[in-house]
Amino acid sequence: MGNRTKLRPMTLEDLPQVMVLEQENFSANPWHKEHFEYELEENPFSKMFVLELDNEVIAYYGIWITFEECQITTIAVADAHKGKGYGNVMMESILHEAKEACCERISLEVRVSNERAQNLYRKYGFENISIRKNYYENTEDAYVMMKGI
Repeated sequence: MGNRTKLRPMTLEDLPQVMVLEQENFSANPWHKEHFEYELEENPFSKMFVLELDNEVIAYYGIWITFEECQITTIAVADAHKGKGYGNVMMESILHEAKEACCERISLEVRVSNERAQNLYRKYGFENISIRKNYYENTEDAYVMMKGI
């Protein structure tokens, strides 16, 4: 990361910017503000991070650390900043968090149609392990992907 970028824990004050990115990335089925508030304030397994560029939130991710597993619950990059390596920055951070927590594996669900995200995950060694039929509201299937660490 350059001097202009900073990865840090998400706070409630970040939610206005995060919600813009959430709508931009997941307009068909976005998380609501209350979901983020729950993840930040109540879920003991949740860790949420934002990536800033010049003090503007341009990306974020969330994970759950549950015993030996890390689950990626959400990850998004602003459309204007896609393809610039910020997904890699977040994936490296996720790997670090999982290793620090002594996790044995990382899992996630991803839309079957989201080839860009799948390519990022495969770059980091994730493999498809199953399909969840009609997982998303529009009845789109999800690949379940996993990586051992």
